[in-house]
Amino acid sequence: MSKTISIIVAMAQNRAIGKDNRLLWHIPADLKRFKKLTSGHAVIMGKRTYESLPVRPLPNRTNIVLTDHPEERIDGCVMAFSLEDAVAKCPENDESFVIGGGSVYRQFMQMAGKLYITLVHRDYEADTFFPEIDPAMWKEVSREHHEAEGNLDTGFSYIIYERRG
Repeated sequence: MSKTISIIVAMAQNRAIGKDNRLLWHIPADLKRFKKLTSGHAVIMGKRTYESLPVRPLPNRTNIVLTDHPEERIDGCVMAFSLEDAVAKCPENDESFVIGGGSVYRQFMQMAGKLYITLVHRDYEADTFFPEIDPAMWKEVSREHHEAEGNLDTGFSYIIYERRG
């Protein structure tokens, strides 16, 4: 039996992912892709990411929320108190997705086997950034370019990386 942990993120060229606990853009196609990829699977997130969601908990997904407070409970969510606890609560033989935020991404980079990146083709001012993707550790396996849409004034790409070795 195995558990597959993947990371899914939308980031700018400068690795910006958020400011003031909000996303920096609205890309309808990316939201549809996120829903398609994560529906029916577990999603792992920090509490602030959970609180930033417009719909809580995310429907048709097991919402696993990381917190430092063992007494904390959120209706409709599975609480986790460490990375290991979060992974233990993911289903066997299935892909589970880490969906943020910044510190949760950093912690899971060593554990993840795949990265689903939406790369917005410009820099943004932000207070939260995605960790650097080390080409010695990650191999790009696909890239698909898209033109600007939503409130975006530039194109974006879907990139998938798989862990080397």
